[in-house]
Amino acid sequence: MAISLSAKLRTGIKPQQFIDGMEKNKEGFLNWYNSFTWESKEDEEYFASLKNRDDLRCLIISAEWCGDVVRNVPVVFRALENSGIPVEVLIMEQHLETIDQFLTMGGRAIPIVIFTDTSGVVLGHWGPRPQHVQAIMKEFKKNNPDREAADYNEKIGVARAEMGKQYGEGTGYQAIIVSELRDLISSL
Repeated sequence: MAISLSAKLRTGIKPQQFIDGMEKNKEGFLNWYNSFTWESKEDEEYFASLKNRDDLRCLIISAEWCGDVVRNVPVVFRALENSGIPVEVLIMEQHLETIDQFLTMGGRAIPIVIFTDTSGVVLGHWGPRPQHVQAIMKEFKKNNPDREAADYNEKIGVARAEMGKQYGEGTGYQAIIVSELRDLISSL
């Protein structure tokens, strides 16, 4: 059975409200937001063409304390800001029952970008990271299932450092997110 988030539509905050309300990581968030550029004119035109669709809604489960939110949500905001798709942010701690419907490898990982139809039926979702970055965490979880293991924290630190390397130094990862979002929306 399809997941319906009809009760969540129009209960979130607007992207600008999320930014304005940030007390942690706002500078980093704005740096990624302001450094966004369209790598491809074709992608920019694709997202602008979505104005012709009035059948999609976007909910983003997020929290300002999360490093993946700080890096990835600015890209989602920028990609969708001229699309005409209504975007709302649901603060994870206030919507635990919602994030629990979108667990990543059994855990709460954010951001989760959810696309629904106008009645709230979930059509697809993206997140919490670009696939090539998430692959590092998938491999880590597969090889380290015991969170109580003596070396777990050390090993997860190594995995997080590798994920940081996969993101890279600049904004190149942003085009990957745009591409993944475009592929997802195109499939809806």
